Amino acid sequence: MRFDVLTLFPEMVVGAARYGIAGRAQEHGIVELSVWNPRDYTHDKHRTVDDRPYGGGPGMVMKYQPLHDALIAAQKAGSGSTKVVYLSPQGKPITQALLFQASRLSQLILVAGRYEGVDERFVDMDCDEEWSIGDYVISGGELAALVVIDAITRLLPGALGDEDSAQQDSHVDGLLDYPHFTRPEQVENCTVPDVLLSGNHADISRWRMKQALGRTWQKRPDLLNKKELTAEQEILLKEFLNQG
Repeated sequence: MRFDVLTLFPEMVVGAARYGIAGRAQEHGIVELSVWNPRDYTHDKHRTVDDRPYGGGPGMVMKYQPLHDALIAAQKAGSGSTKVVYLSPQGKPITQALLFQASRLSQLILVAGRYEGVDERFVDMDCDEEWSIGDYVISGGELAALVVIDAITRLLPGALGDEDSAQQDSHVDGLLDYPHFTRPEQVENCTVPDVLLSGNHADISRWRMKQALGRTWQKRPDLLNKKELTAEQEILLKEFLNQG
């Protein structure tokens, strides 16, 4: 899969994406990452990428033309199914389901805005969707782009050491993940649950599902409201609640 990022700070994106899963995926040819600086597509000697907003107000707005021309160059570099996404606090909230759909694309072009935002005509005419990483504002879209790249990369075949890891993450099936433990068996007065030491895979699987349901009820009950539980899951959740 190919990621292209339109950004005024290309080194920020490329540098951070060298590490961890995203870095290994690039080394193994699972993903390709390219960055496109709108400053390289300006037509004036000052390489101007922003201007004051019409109607007045604070801050500056990124200009249409440099963004548009950078996007055209990025689109020409790719092939197959492509989507252009503007990363914005006004966009649709990013979910695991949305990321899974995006992982099937050949190319995802991410637009990292700066200042007060970008000319609305670019959003309307050139972008397919707007995505948001949360109901808050950060200084630019680069960090959001890195979040998206990392989250999608881990869904691609071969990106993780264990192919099942991504399928057991929080939110994959609409629930939070169950608790995890490793050695030693006891830390101060806290011990690993006996069921995880039993070797009974059926019991372990049942315990993990119960914990995932209970943890979601405790921390993100809104997710349960969106999910239709199976009969077995209803029983396990009731057991969790009855156990306090």
